[in-house]
Amino acid sequence: MHARSCKPISGADVEIWHADAQGVYSGYSGNVPPAGAGGHATPNNRKRFLRGDQKSDAAGHVLFETIYPGWYPGRTPHIHMKVHVGGSVVHTGQLFFADKTSNAVYRTSAYRSHGQPDVTNRQDGIYAAAGGSRAKVKLTRRRGHPGFGGRITVGVRA
Repeated sequence: MHARSCKPISGADVEIWHADAQGVYSGYSGNVPPAGAGGHATPNNRKRFLRGDQKSDAAGHVLFETIYPGWYPGRTPHIHMKVHVGGSVVHTGQLFFADKTSNAVYRTSAYRSHGQPDVTNRQDGIYAAAGGSRAKVKLTRRRGHPGFGGRITVGVRA
């Protein structure tokens, strides 16, 4: 949605990416976060997973289906996001989840071997810079399906 007018933005390209259950990003070896200029480094392998992009519909909506993001040392669980409008990046940000939910997820079999995150939302400086609780995805149990559905409205300056 447009931050000033609150109108939906049709045709925006929204991309997301996040770490797997063990805290590893596709394109990188090990669970050390990518570093470099702007927090990004050149990928060192061709693996691609947990990355995607969608064009927003007439109502400004996009839909992603993914797994719960993993964590890596020094960061709370999060999903990276960029929004492109008219060929320009108009928003770069991160999405977060309730600590209580993350703790429950990391006790399940797919995540248990990696353990609990070492940083809570409040301890993660990027969480506060991203808007704190306004950057949290609202999760609800999916009826008739395993897992959760999540929603968040993001305002961008396009």
